[in-house]
Amino acid sequence: MDIKGNILMERYELGRLLGQGTFAKVYYARNLTTGQSVAIKVIDKEKVLRVGLINQIKREISVMKRVRHPNILQLYEVMATKTKIYFALEYAKGGELFDKVANGKLKEQIARKYFQQLINAVDICHSRGVYHRDLKPENLLLDENENLKVSDFGLSALAESKHQDGLLHTTCGTPAYVAPEVITRRGYDGDKADVWSCGVILYVLLAGYLPFHDSNLVEMYRKIGKSEFRFPNWFQPEVRKLILRILDPNPVNRITIPKIKENSWFRKGNVTKEPSSDKASGSCSTYLAESQDLMKPSNMNAFDIISLSPGFDLTALFEEPRQKTEARLTICRRASVIITKLEEIGKCLGMKVSKREAGLLKLEAMQEGKKGILSINAEIFELTPSFHLVEVKKSNGDTLEYQKVLNEGLRPGLQDVIWNSQGGEQEQQEAPQQQQDQKS
Repeated sequence: MDIKGNILMERYELGRLLGQGTFAKVYYARNLTTGQSVAIKVIDKEKVLRVGLINQIKREISVMKRVRHPNILQLYEVMATKTKIYFALEYAKGGELFDKVANGKLKEQIARKYFQQLINAVDICHSRGVYHRDLKPENLLLDENENLKVSDFGLSALAESKHQDGLLHTTCGTPAYVAPEVITRRGYDGDKADVWSCGVILYVLLAGYLPFHDSNLVEMYRKIGKSEFRFPNWFQPEVRKLILRILDPNPVNRITIPKIKENSWFRKGNVTKEPSSDKASGSCSTYLAESQDLMKPSNMNAFDIISLSPGFDLTALFEEPRQKTEARLTICRRASVIITKLEEIGKCLGMKVSKREAGLLKLEAMQEGKKGILSINAEIFELTPSFHLVEVKKSNGDTLEYQKVLNEGLRPGLQDVIWNSQGGEQEQQEAPQQQQDQKS
């Protein structure tokens, strides 16, 4: 038995039922080792297989492994038996944001805080080639400190799911929040569709009701297609302008996330700290330290490290074998040295290299390939201060082109610092120190 009494796999003590749907139940639980509160999502494997939803479960696991951010609900681990799948998730004590809006509109500063956190989370998803496709207040949770957590990635798509035209084609999402180009079924950019949904959410937070609503679904879709809605009189001019730019029915003209972040209304009260000339002399160094801390690679916990071992990899329980679009390299060097090395390799390969937060670098080809611009994420995780794991993933483009860059560019370029590699065809390499020991 996987559950004895109220103990799950000798790891979690199950408590009250938090919610349930057709295929899953969610329980409050406590980690027996750490005492940490978690939510355990219990999925009936037979039911999801019977109705063909196993791909949705696979996608959710894959996506939640890929995205980590303070405003994204964290997946701690996945467990499985012959009949059940268990997700150990971050516990969001504050419940759904929907429950707050159901009681009426929010104050502008509160709505702005949630919108800032939403945009930051969605930006991270897009940087990792993930498109949520079902953003709505019901899928936005709150922790005990009233911080937003994006959840429910069951309908999300990965960049590699794009067709040859570089667009997504699956029509999905909640009608009132879906972008007009998704409704037309001619293909759409996942990032632009998510931005539209964020705009609808902002309107709902400030108004207390939906911008597009009609008992006749066809009529509602007509309103969405023309972006036909009205502002309540309490909406300020600044936020009206921003929402109009987000809810532009033409995705080509729709405002992007970087532009949203530059918007004056969005930036008001933003928690992002910036240096100020009128602060004490020590404040600049404090700011620099904080900035460096934000750029530090993520630390890997025990679950992360164990999950990298082939013997503990649960992916085979849910996923079909396929050509890998990721590789892991362990390197005995400081993060700053690894970043410099990756930048040098990227330039030699003729690729544009850009830095992201939390030890993430993005390498992009200058020219379009078979399936659009090849884009590769290289994320650095800290095992010890001088020992790191670098996870390389294709976020866009052709898989064969990615494999060529990986095996003919990145691996040879990092050969002198690689300890070993996982997720690829290359044999394990010995560290330089080991090679010296053998020579002596």
